[in-house]
This record gives sequence, C-alpha cells and structure tokens, in this order.
Amino acid sequence: MSQVVGLFFLLSCMSLFVASLNSGSNGNCYYVGNHHEAVLIDAGISCRETELRMNRLNLSMKKVKAIFVSHEHTDHIKGVAGISKKYKLPVYVTPGTLHHRGLRVKEHLIFPFKAHEPVSIGKLNITGFPKFHDATDPHSFIIANETVKVGVFTDLGVACDNVVHHFKQCHAAFLEANYDEHMLETGPYPLHLKNRIRSDRGHLSNNQALELFNEHRPSFMSHLFLSHLSKENNSAALVEHLFKSMAGDTQIVIASRYRETKVFQIHEQPVVQEVQLSLF
Repeated sequence: MSQVVGLFFLLSCMSLFVASLNSGSNGNCYYVGNHHEAVLIDAGISCRETELRMNRLNLSMKKVKAIFVSHEHTDHIKGVAGISKKYKLPVYVTPGTLHHRGLRVKEHLIFPFKAHEPVSIGKLNITGFPKFHDATDPHSFIIANETVKVGVFTDLGVACDNVVHHFKQCHAAFLEANYDEHMLETGPYPLHLKNRIRSDRGHLSNNQALELFNEHRPSFMSHLFLSHLSKENNSAALVEHLFKSMAGDTQIVIASRYRETKVFQIHEQPVVQEVQLSLF
C-alpha cells in the first residue's frame, strides 16, 4: 500500500495542471503549472475576469509567476498590462511584438525571449518557436517539466514543421480548430476576410487540425483541447464529433469562448500505467 501511495505522490509531483480560461476571438488565456508555480500563455481577458475564472477553479494567482505573449493581437494581450501591474508579473515577449504594439507594461517587468531558447520559471521550462500568422513576430509555446510537455498551438495559418515537430512530443495540447470550411465559405463574412482566415497566415480549419492530429499525435497524448473556435464559422458540437470519432484514448475537450474549462492534470503515461498495475 505504501508503494502505491508513493507512486501516486510521485505522479502528482511530475504532473502539469492545465486549463483554458478563455479561448476565441473575444480573448485567449491558458494556464499551465505545477504545485508551486504556473504561467499564463497570453492574457486576452481582463484582470478581473481572469481572477474570477481562476477563483472558480480554485487556482491561486500567487502561483502565477509570468505571462508569455504569443503575438500582439488584442484578443491575446488585452489583460496583460493590468495583470502584470497588479501582481508585479514579468511579461515575456519578443522585441518584434513589443515594438509593434507597445504593451503598457513597466519596463522592469518586460523580459525578451528568443525562439527555441527555453525560459526557466521555477521547475517549468517554456520554449517559444515561430509560427505562421498575420502578426509581427508570432510564436507558439511548449511548457514542460522533467517528464511532461504541454503545447499551445493556436492562431496558425498552417501546421508548419515547427508545429509538427513539437506536437509529436506533447502529452497534451491546445490546438486551434478555428473554422468549418463550408460554414466559412457560405457565411456572412466579406471575401477579403474569408481569404485572410483561410490563408497560410490565418487560422487552422477543423480539417487541417484533424489532419495534424491524425498524422502526428503521439501515442502518449492524453488530452487535446480544441481551441480558438470561431463564433460564426464553427460549431462546438460539430468539431467535438469530428475529433472524438478519431480520438482513441485521447480525451477531447472544447476550450470555450464563454467560460473556463476544468483543470486537468496531465501525467507522463508510463507512470500512470505503473500505478494502475500496482493497484491490482
């Protein structure tokens, strides 16, 4: 029995805890952390709304040690300045993104990061890498500890080599499934906006996201968070059905544009199997 308890304790220590606080063109914010520290990837909802949603999840802002900014669009940075100011949080942002938008963050709290170079926040390592999107210097992120990796892959025109390489290593991922191709084509958007969305610097369609998932999902991926769904050009029921039919052992979660998800504990799969064997 003590061996089982010890394995569960070890499993918990090696886990990462993740939640989407909001996901969509009205604001994006993703929480990833361990028992001691956490980071926010983007902060596109207000400080007050971020606090309310974290409180409902029993997540403490005291554990949040930094904000990482993917790019300068408002739905990713709206709450950055307010959260950083109130909690004195460092903001990690590329010089290109900072120069283009001019985030109103205290200078001493701005920390530049470089592509492919990990940043250590306690026992978390956060690595940004370039992506295709219509922004100045957009990046996706991998958040990792010694055994678990979580990816944030949204606002993608295409699933480029960088995305494929990192997606293959993830135990869990936030993956954009922005639009249904038929809904976009027949919907009310003007042609120039439709073309922007489906360009190689726009957003991933459901089918593009599904192709990435089917072809490059690792066997140990336990959770896929379908993210940044369009309000006008997609349906949560549609995309959930599409992915669940192909998901196998991977749990499919819809990251809502209206409220937070639950907090999910992401494990390294071999440890889970060892614990399960010990219980019997």
